[in-house]
Amino acid sequence: MKQSAAESKSQRIARVLEAEIRSGTLTDGAALSSENALVERFAVSRTTVRKGLGILAAKGLIRTKVGIGSFVTYGGAVIDSGSGWSLSLADGRARLGTRILRIARLPMDLDDPAPQGEMLAVDRIRFREETGQGLTLERARVPWRDDYEAVLSEGLNGGSLSRTLAARGLSPATGEEWANVLCALPAGDAALMGRRAGEPMLRLRRLTRDGHGGLFEYVESVLDPEVFGLHMEF
Repeated sequence: MKQSAAESKSQRIARVLEAEIRSGTLTDGAALSSENALVERFAVSRTTVRKGLGILAAKGLIRTKVGIGSFVTYGGAVIDSGSGWSLSLADGRARLGTRILRIARLPMDLDDPAPQGEMLAVDRIRFREETGQGLTLERARVPWRDDYEAVLSEGLNGGSLSRTLAARGLSPATGEEWANVLCALPAGDAALMGRRAGEPMLRLRRLTRDGHGGLFEYVESVLDPEVFGLHMEF
């Protein structure tokens, strides 16, 4: 695996081990190799290995016990890798299914921002396969393009809107995200998710723009706060 010129040795160690943790190669509770083994594996000093482990610990991916070793503490999975902010927490082992509620061409209905024209609307629910209870409800809005006609009949690439846009050479240039508490889940959303109306939920909004400052995508999601949280890298 080639190391980036801007990437330090400790960052490379952290990146490689993080990939193994997130892919499930190293599972929650698993012990990492000893420092001596990591020194030999990456051909670096013990100090460099410790710096790499420190990066993982700061991300909440491992915990180091003095005299015992380092153990994986990440039991979740990134739910939307395209955006990178929605993270499954303690319930990460739950099997999640996805149900598309609609993929449609509609008049633009966003209040802020409020561009003119039409949009591609994608609404979907992620649910616990064991019970069918909805854990997330996501509504995505993208300014309409003629080449989205195929999406209406063929669906999303691999079930992902991000992949669908990327397949057309589209990617955002800038973006903003907001998170707040939704004190009471509306009755309509509760019915869609198979939940109780009035439940408190986590509400996330993401607005991305293209290189010209125009709207690229707007996504609003509500998530079960007992299962999901935020993960941001600085």
